[in-house]
Amino acid sequence: MLKQSLQLKLSQKLSPQQIQLMKLIQLPTLAFEQRLKEELIENPALESGKENESTHEEDNYADEYDDFDNDRIEAEDINIDEYLSDDETPEYKLQANNYSKDDEDYEAPIIAFDSFHQDLLNQLNTFILTDENRAIAEFLVGSIDDMGYIRREIQDVVDDLAFTQGIYTDEATVEKILTIVHELEPSGVGARNLQECLLLQLRHKTPTDAIELAKDIIENQFDSFTKKHYDKLLQKYGVTKDQLRNAIDEIEKLNPKPGSAYVGNSRIVEHITPDFTIKIVDGELELSLNGRNAPELHVSKDYQEMLQSYKESSKNNNAQKDAVQFIKQKLDGAKWFIDAIKQRQETLYVTMRAIVDYQEEYFMTGDETKLKPMILKDIADVIGLDISTVSRVANSKYVDTPYGTHLIKNFFSEAMVNDQGEEVSTIEIKKILQNIINDEEKSKPYPDDKLAELLKEKGYPIARRTVAKYREQLDIPVARMRKRI
Repeated sequence: MLKQSLQLKLSQKLSPQQIQLMKLIQLPTLAFEQRLKEELIENPALESGKENESTHEEDNYADEYDDFDNDRIEAEDINIDEYLSDDETPEYKLQANNYSKDDEDYEAPIIAFDSFHQDLLNQLNTFILTDENRAIAEFLVGSIDDMGYIRREIQDVVDDLAFTQGIYTDEATVEKILTIVHELEPSGVGARNLQECLLLQLRHKTPTDAIELAKDIIENQFDSFTKKHYDKLLQKYGVTKDQLRNAIDEIEKLNPKPGSAYVGNSRIVEHITPDFTIKIVDGELELSLNGRNAPELHVSKDYQEMLQSYKESSKNNNAQKDAVQFIKQKLDGAKWFIDAIKQRQETLYVTMRAIVDYQEEYFMTGDETKLKPMILKDIADVIGLDISTVSRVANSKYVDTPYGTHLIKNFFSEAMVNDQGEEVSTIEIKKILQNIINDEEKSKPYPDDKLAELLKEKGYPIARRTVAKYREQLDIPVARMRKRI
């Protein structure tokens, strides 16, 4: 019994080809294109583009390749005609349900930017400074982190200038040069804390009554502002609620992370390429797979002809056998890769089609409350594939819908039971929670226990801790931080 169990386990192991197929399925469009380019470079027997059909007209191979001694390649049972037959030459362009001839290849533009620090140094060049002051200014710029802050004490900067640059200066001089750094864009860069960052940005704005009040609040009442003690601010400044609200609105327009437009010393350039597109045509949902996932590929005719020439050769030596083995390996790889891409296309389309059918009401209306509870197993059961396969499709692919571009995995959710005993999606509950918070009186936002009470009144009996979890998933702060004047 033990031996039988072990044999069964071994027989269920995935082959290297199956593992590679799973990896291909997981790749989104852009990563798949890169993988395709790599394969075309690595395997010369694989070629892109449509093969010239005329090259097949004189092909008529019917003999088995059995002239060579099989002492080195007997396990392979080479059948050259399998690679030379017109019927077996892998070439396809899966057009139905995927893309039309009118589709145009789109290449995302390559956008080159200066790094964050280089951009700041370029701005410094517009200031007239002595050599020493410029060196100090450049050192300060180099001390700015990716969020735009200098998180070091001025005395530490003075010490580092002496030890690493041979520049002997004092705190007053560095503070003076820092005011020049504070003139650079984006406004607020070079600040040493959030308070200074906001104040620098306000000082760069055209003075108005609201701006002046905002500056005073940040400079002198920062603690009350961050804790949203608006009653104290009203009493302190003797202004109306509208006047205070206008000042706070100005503060909320500021960027607390002026360097956040850059990550890793490079500006964020995010380009999402949808893997699927859903359109509503004549009242029906039309699904298409991005055409870049369906490249035209074929096995190299040159490699087939090379194999044919070896077949016709009378030589039978080790070099000949090595050449045959190499060519066969490349042809095998090309055929498998083409077939794997076709399987990838079919898997992607079938999986997304099942998701669209399952969530038809949502895709027809765009109403998130219409999303049904849906887990990976629901779709896996419909299409007859493994749950892990559905997960690979959902976790890394985007779909362009009439209501925006979405990550497919976001359409999956667990089920909860409402007070009518019906299963509802957690997405539906989150949407209703979002609506309740949007409609709340901002001067008196609802705490989590009140939100739980309101959801229960609407037929969704969930605990306060669950409300808190959903609120955090929606990136909504606690009641105190949502309070507005």
